Amino acid sequence: MIEIRAFGSSSAGNCYYITDGRTPLLLEAGIKFKEVQRQLNFQTSNIAACLITHEHGDHCKALKDVLKAGIDCYMSDGTAGAIDVQHHRIKTVKAKQQFRIGTWTVLPFDVQHDVAEPYGFLMANQAGEKLLFATDTYYIKYRFQGLTHIMVECNYSMGILNENIANGRTPKLMKKRLIRSHMSLENFKEFLKANELKMVQEIWMLHLSDSNSDAELFKTEVQELTGKMVFIP
Repeated sequence: MIEIRAFGSSSAGNCYYITDGRTPLLLEAGIKFKEVQRQLNFQTSNIAACLITHEHGDHCKALKDVLKAGIDCYMSDGTAGAIDVQHHRIKTVKAKQQFRIGTWTVLPFDVQHDVAEPYGFLMANQAGEKLLFATDTYYIKYRFQGLTHIMVECNYSMGILNENIANGRTPKLMKKRLIRSHMSLENFKEFLKANELKMVQEIWMLHLSDSNSDAELFKTEVQELTGKMVFIP
């Protein structure tokens, strides 16, 4: 059974811990590794790997400390080049070429963000569970079968963003970047509608904007749409 814990899920820093009870993983390294250690009662020696989606600091700023702790870090060639850290524990992987980490089979896939070569990850364990992780992407072009856990960014609502621009709380320039680099509530809901959800146990809405989102509204709308358990860290 998959357990998910969120240690950070915002522009200040992103990091998640997942385990199937046998192989623990970190998703992202965007908060201080000391905080990860504290959250796990300093029991970090069994973490099998860390998956990094892209090179922005709120997703990888603790990379050196994670590597120093003896944890292999997986990412795209483009992300590794942009981060420009040389270490034998950095493992580059290709989109749509699956690999194994302990009891997990991981399939990286391309996503849409304003960076070198961003990835999302589809992870399947030996119990038949499937977890989808995608953050910092305005759109996911793929469809997935048999998902049991969904962890996807839902950064802002177009309605709240337009209201904030009209009121002068958000600069107009930000809208152009947001709609080409982060996922809106509207796109999040369309993604859910386009995928098979009958096996889904949990939906995690990640990386909400501080000013252009409404956690209670987002949670209510997705629960009403799907009838599933929804978590917003």
